[in-house]
Amino acid sequence: MSPPLLKLGAVLSTMAMISNWMSQTLPSLVGLNTTRTTTSDTLTQISPKEGWQVYSSAQDPDGRCICTVVAPEQNLCSRDAKSRQLRQLLEKVQNMSQSIEVLNLRTQRDFQYVLKMETQMKGLKAKFRQIEDDRKTLMTKHFQELKEKMDELLPLIPVLEQYKTDAKLITQFKEEIRNLSTVLTGIQEEIGAYDYEELHQRVVNLETRLRDCMKKLTCGKLMKITGPITVKISGTRFGAWMTDPLASEKNNRVWYMDSYTNNKIVREYKSIADFVSGAESRTYNLPFKWAGTNHVVYNGSLYFNKYQSNIIIKYSFDTGRVLAQRSLEYAGFHNVYPYTWGGFSDIDLMADEIGLWAVYATNQNAGNIVISQLNQDTLEVLKSWSTGYPKRSAGESFMICGTLYVTNSHLTGAKVYYSYSTKTSTYEYTDIPFHNQYFHISMLDYNARDRALYAWNNGHQVLFNVTLFHIIKTEDDS
Repeated sequence: MSPPLLKLGAVLSTMAMISNWMSQTLPSLVGLNTTRTTTSDTLTQISPKEGWQVYSSAQDPDGRCICTVVAPEQNLCSRDAKSRQLRQLLEKVQNMSQSIEVLNLRTQRDFQYVLKMETQMKGLKAKFRQIEDDRKTLMTKHFQELKEKMDELLPLIPVLEQYKTDAKLITQFKEEIRNLSTVLTGIQEEIGAYDYEELHQRVVNLETRLRDCMKKLTCGKLMKITGPITVKISGTRFGAWMTDPLASEKNNRVWYMDSYTNNKIVREYKSIADFVSGAESRTYNLPFKWAGTNHVVYNGSLYFNKYQSNIIIKYSFDTGRVLAQRSLEYAGFHNVYPYTWGGFSDIDLMADEIGLWAVYATNQNAGNIVISQLNQDTLEVLKSWSTGYPKRSAGESFMICGTLYVTNSHLTGAKVYYSYSTKTSTYEYTDIPFHNQYFHISMLDYNARDRALYAWNNGHQVLFNVTLFHIIKTEDDS
């Protein structure tokens, strides 16, 4: 009998400790031990310091903010965290309350038995006192045996007293649990039990509005370049790597072309992760060697400059065949008009939001850059623009939304120095720096799907993020 009672007493003592812990810990969890602030009924009035930040924005020509999304910072959304903590505490309290109820029923049933037993033991003790006073009338031997049995029972009396105390504790603890549940429910209603769900729906609605707003954005103008992010270190000092800007979201194949000459091998990887790990999915052996590093994959085909010529080749990855080839009239080749680093980089093929382009120089334009828009199927020149920027003074170049951006060097300290808009046929000098981390860039190409610049930087394959300035379309623009 003694061990079960002691075990029960230990359980009840443990529950009392839990109660004390909850009473001490709960206020800090739900913020009751701090000064409570009054929150507004509308989420839009919460300031950035209280957990909100500008997520994205677009501006009109006058600089007015047209489409702005405000979303909660994950680390600062205290109301949402408190709601989740309260729900979890309520669940725990409910579970504990059920357990206490079961324990209470058992305890009350046993308690009645204990009370009867206690009465009997006290009566027995009184009788023994009476017998002891009159022990002369009893045999000494029988008296001693009875006394020993009584001595064995005496330690149970404190246990019974403790049992009565624990039974009272269960009743008190049950009442505390009931009160705590009421308090928690009140707090939950006060701060909003479903803040998270409501907040999530607001964010979804704002994201929808942002997408609608983005559809009204015109092509962007380059404002800033950040990075780089080093993806991999491989190959020689010169080379090219790229993805297809017209590929679907599920198609993330990477193509890798090492060296700027004397090579015909193109390596394909199913994803960036496979590219990093070196898990090739396929290898292509081109029918011709390429020149330079300024190739482009566009809509499932590879466009490259045939070695020692001004011929452009269109090669299909699906069929493994040349679909088209055409000479780029008057274009210099084989280090006649390369970029500053050389490497037969006379003809640069690139793509942007508008289509396929070729950037090169001619004698007719005094060695200055010529921009030609190409038909992606036939490679026919659709239109050309002659700039005044000398090709040999350019470090690299890339197209974004029909504007050519030219860097002033391929070495440390390079920056985007010049731009030419094919839409307005005008140019401007710019000053957009970027970090040439590995000191020698031999390939720099924009990918419209990723909104990023792919670069080959001294045997490092890296990515640069770009920041574009957008103009909101009006009804007159459509």
